[in-house]
Amino acid sequence: MLRCPLCRSASHTRTSRYISEQTKESYYQCQNIECSCSFKSVESVDKIISQPAPKPVDKPMTVPAAMMKRNTLGRYGSGFQL
Repeated sequence: MLRCPLCRSASHTRTSRYISEQTKESYYQCQNIECSCSFKSVESVDKIISQPAPKPVDKPMTVPAAMMKRNTLGRYGSGFQL
């Protein structure tokens, strides 16, 4: 909501569109019936005050050498004991 530039009453957005990634044009209409002024405004990003921390990059999983040894259980494998 912006105030009407003529009578200072509340106005409502009728429509809007993005001109660029950081700029928006909006059309307003005054809610005061005696005024009913229509006007447009341009909103834009002036400065970024804070932003989220960058996400950590996922490293490929490394498997320890001890886990890479193949354990075979059964009749002919190294897990077989007498």
